[in-house]
Amino acid sequence: MDFTLGTLLGFMAIGLAVIPGGYASSKAVGMVGRAGAGVITEDPDKFGPVLILQALPGTQGVYGFLTGLMIMVKMGVLGGAIQALTTNQGIMFILAAVPIAALGWLSAIFQGQVAASGVNIVAKRPEEMGKAVILAAMVETYAVLALLASLLMVLSINV
Repeated sequence: MDFTLGTLLGFMAIGLAVIPGGYASSKAVGMVGRAGAGVITEDPDKFGPVLILQALPGTQGVYGFLTGLMIMVKMGVLGGAIQALTTNQGIMFILAAVPIAALGWLSAIFQGQVAASGVNIVAKRPEEMGKAVILAAMVETYAVLALLASLLMVLSINV
Protein backbone atom coordinates (compact mmCIF):
# COMPACT_ATOMS: atom_id res chain seq x y z
CA MET A 1 0.00 0.00 0.00
CA ASP A 2 1.21 3.49 -0.79
CA PHE A 3 0.99 5.60 2.31
CA THR A 4 -0.47 9.04 2.13
CA LEU A 5 1.01 11.98 4.02
CA GLY A 6 -1.91 11.67 6.44
CA THR A 7 -1.09 8.03 7.13
CA LEU A 8 2.54 8.90 7.79
CA LEU A 9 1.38 11.65 10.15
CA GLY A 10 -0.81 9.07 11.88
CA PHE A 11 2.22 6.88 12.49
CA MET A 12 4.08 9.92 13.81
CA ALA A 13 1.17 10.49 16.19
CA ILE A 14 1.60 6.94 17.53
CA GLY A 15 5.25 7.67 18.23
CA LEU A 16 4.38 11.01 19.80
CA ALA A 17 1.87 9.33 22.11
CA VAL A 18 4.21 6.52 23.17
CA ILE A 19 7.78 7.83 23.30
CA PRO A 20 7.75 10.84 25.71
CA GLY A 21 5.76 9.10 28.45
CA GLY A 22 7.74 5.90 28.05
CA TYR A 23 11.05 7.73 28.20
CA ALA A 24 10.07 9.86 31.20
CA SER A 25 8.54 6.90 33.02
CA SER A 26 11.68 4.83 32.61
CA LYS A 27 13.78 7.76 33.81
CA ALA A 28 11.52 8.34 36.82
CA VAL A 29 11.29 4.65 37.73
CA GLY A 30 15.08 4.54 37.62
CA MET A 31 15.32 7.61 39.84
CA VAL A 32 13.05 6.06 42.48
CA GLY A 33 14.88 2.74 42.15
CA ARG A 34 18.20 4.42 42.90
CA ALA A 35 16.70 6.12 45.95
CA GLY A 36 15.17 2.84 47.08
CA ALA A 37 18.33 0.80 46.64
CA GLY A 38 19.99 2.57 49.55
CA VAL A 39 16.99 2.03 51.79
CA ILE A 40 16.77 -1.67 50.90
CA THR A 41 20.49 -2.08 51.57
CA GLU A 42 19.92 -0.87 55.13
CA ASP A 43 16.59 -2.69 55.64
CA PRO A 44 15.62 -5.40 53.10
CA ASP A 45 12.14 -5.65 54.66
CA LYS A 46 11.29 -2.28 53.07
CA PHE A 47 11.47 -3.72 49.55
CA GLY A 48 7.66 -3.93 49.20
CA PRO A 49 6.89 -0.30 50.03
CA VAL A 50 9.82 0.90 47.91
CA LEU A 51 8.62 -1.20 44.96
CA ILE A 52 5.15 0.35 45.15
CA LEU A 53 6.63 3.84 45.09
CA GLN A 54 8.92 2.87 42.23
CA ALA A 55 6.04 1.54 40.14
CA LEU A 56 3.92 4.69 40.41
CA PRO A 57 5.74 6.88 37.85
CA GLY A 58 5.67 4.04 35.34
CA THR A 59 1.99 4.55 34.61
CA GLN A 60 2.53 7.49 32.27
CA GLY A 61 4.34 5.17 29.89
CA VAL A 62 1.31 2.89 30.01
CA TYR A 63 -1.02 5.81 29.30
CA GLY A 64 1.04 6.83 26.28
CA PHE A 65 1.01 3.25 25.04
CA LEU A 66 -2.79 3.06 25.45
CA THR A 67 -3.21 6.26 23.46
CA GLY A 68 -0.88 4.97 20.75
CA LEU A 69 -2.81 1.69 20.73
CA MET A 70 -6.11 3.52 20.24
CA ILE A 71 -4.61 5.47 17.34
CA MET A 72 -3.45 2.16 15.83
CA VAL A 73 -6.96 0.76 16.20
CA LYS A 74 -8.52 3.80 14.53
CA MET A 75 -5.97 3.61 11.70
CA GLY A 76 -6.53 -0.12 11.17
CA VAL A 77 -2.91 -0.98 11.96
CA LEU A 78 -3.79 -3.92 14.22
CA GLY A 79 -6.29 -5.40 11.78
CA GLY A 80 -3.85 -5.36 8.88
CA ALA A 81 -6.00 -3.02 6.79
CA ILE A 82 -4.24 0.32 7.33
CA GLN A 83 -6.45 3.23 6.36
CA ALA A 84 -5.21 5.86 3.94
CA LEU A 85 -5.65 8.96 6.09
CA THR A 86 -6.08 12.44 4.76
CA THR A 87 -3.53 15.03 5.81
CA ASN A 88 -6.16 16.63 8.05
CA GLN A 89 -6.86 13.31 9.78
CA GLY A 90 -3.14 12.77 10.33
CA ILE A 91 -2.79 16.24 11.83
CA MET A 92 -5.79 15.57 14.09
CA PHE A 93 -4.15 12.38 15.37
CA ILE A 94 -0.95 14.31 16.11
CA LEU A 95 -2.94 16.97 17.99
CA ALA A 96 -4.79 14.24 19.89
CA ALA A 97 -1.46 12.77 21.01
CA VAL A 98 -0.13 16.09 22.32
CA PRO A 99 -1.85 16.08 25.76
CA ILE A 100 -0.53 12.66 26.80
CA ALA A 101 2.84 13.32 25.18
CA ALA A 102 3.41 16.58 27.06
CA LEU A 103 1.71 15.87 30.38
CA GLY A 104 2.72 12.21 30.44
CA TRP A 105 6.36 13.26 30.11
CA LEU A 106 6.17 16.05 32.68
CA SER A 107 4.05 14.25 35.25
CA ALA A 108 6.24 11.12 35.11
CA ILE A 109 9.31 13.18 35.98
CA PHE A 110 7.52 15.10 38.74
CA GLN A 111 5.92 11.95 40.11
CA GLY A 112 9.32 10.28 40.16
CA GLN A 113 10.68 13.14 42.24
CA VAL A 114 7.80 12.93 44.71
CA ALA A 115 8.03 9.12 44.88
CA ALA A 116 11.78 9.34 45.49
CA SER A 117 11.03 11.68 48.38
CA GLY A 118 8.45 9.15 49.54
CA VAL A 119 11.22 6.58 49.73
CA ASN A 120 12.84 8.85 52.33
CA ILE A 121 9.57 8.80 54.29
CA VAL A 122 9.54 5.00 54.20
CA ALA A 123 13.19 4.88 55.30
CA LYS A 124 12.55 6.93 58.43
CA ARG A 125 8.88 6.28 59.19
CA PRO A 126 7.60 3.15 57.44
CA GLU A 127 4.21 3.48 59.13
CA GLU A 128 3.65 6.62 56.99
CA MET A 129 3.83 4.67 53.70
CA GLY A 130 0.23 5.57 52.83
CA LYS A 131 1.01 9.25 52.96
CA ALA A 132 4.01 8.80 50.66
CA VAL A 133 1.82 6.98 48.12
CA ILE A 134 -0.92 9.63 48.30
CA LEU A 135 1.59 12.42 47.70
CA ALA A 136 2.93 10.66 44.60
CA ALA A 137 -0.55 9.71 43.41
CA MET A 138 -1.67 13.34 43.42
CA VAL A 139 0.71 14.02 40.54
CA GLU A 140 -0.92 11.13 38.66
CA THR A 141 -4.19 13.06 38.44
CA TYR A 142 -2.89 15.24 35.63
CA ALA A 143 -1.58 12.31 33.63
CA VAL A 144 -5.01 10.69 33.89
CA LEU A 145 -6.68 13.89 32.69
CA ALA A 146 -4.27 14.07 29.76
CA LEU A 147 -4.99 10.42 28.92
CA LEU A 148 -8.73 11.12 28.93
CA ALA A 149 -8.33 14.22 26.77
CA SER A 150 -6.16 12.37 24.26
CA LEU A 151 -8.45 9.34 24.11
CA LEU A 152 -11.58 11.46 23.69
CA MET A 153 -9.92 13.32 20.83
CA VAL A 154 -8.73 10.09 19.18
CA LEU A 155 -12.20 8.58 19.43
CA SER A 156 -13.76 11.69 17.87
CA ILE A 157 -11.69 11.44 14.68
CA ASN A 158 -13.68 9.92 11.82
CA VAL A 159 -11.60 7.56 9.70
